[in-house]
Amino acid sequence: MTVRNRRKMVGIPRGVISRLPVYYRYLSGLSQAQEKISSAELGKALNMTAAQIRSDLSYFGSFGLHGYGYRVNELKQHIAEILGLDRAYQLVLIGAGNLGRALASYKNFRLRGFIINAIFDSDPQVIGEELAGVQIQAIDNLEDYLQENACDIAVICTPREASQAVCDRLVSAGVKAIWNFSPIHLHVPDDVIVEHIHLTDSLLQLSFQLRQRTAPNQSEPSN
Repeated sequence: MTVRNRRKMVGIPRGVISRLPVYYRYLSGLSQAQEKISSAELGKALNMTAAQIRSDLSYFGSFGLHGYGYRVNELKQHIAEILGLDRAYQLVLIGAGNLGRALASYKNFRLRGFIINAIFDSDPQVIGEELAGVQIQAIDNLEDYLQENACDIAVICTPREASQAVCDRLVSAGVKAIWNFSPIHLHVPDDVIVEHIHLTDSLLQLSFQLRQRTAPNQSEPSN
């Protein structure tokens, strides 16, 4: 599949970026016997329109063949390259609490090329413990480690009161990408990327949708 007519990869809408992993995950789950898929088939499976999928992919080139659709393996490979999955990323994780332990133990990260090489915590009771094959280090060692080892992404799983200070230390040490699981919005310089993951937000959105479905019909308020 030849990639043609690539649009400028500047100012790509956030919605487009958020849907690319959805496409990749679905294509990865298809049977190896399925060689092609149309935008209509892909849209039906993902509850999207074919036009939406074609528009999303057009930001990165022209992938389909007229009258044929997309070759599954080639489209999956192109999306993997767009997402940066054609290389490995070196990660450090700060915070070895329940969430940090769950993330460190999630094997699919390594399979996708996201490798947690170091884990840091401030609790003396867990320092020195091995977690998912990595020894937990004291947070005091953070700067020394970053000075001697490459780090593409830092994962913050610390309590609210410690998160901004940890973030500032990472930025000062040269880390340019942060995956934030702490319950606050971190402030960083313009050249640092932060992806905020607030787990309760997703649960609250689900609660809202459930309430809308189960709440009795209410009449419009009178003026």
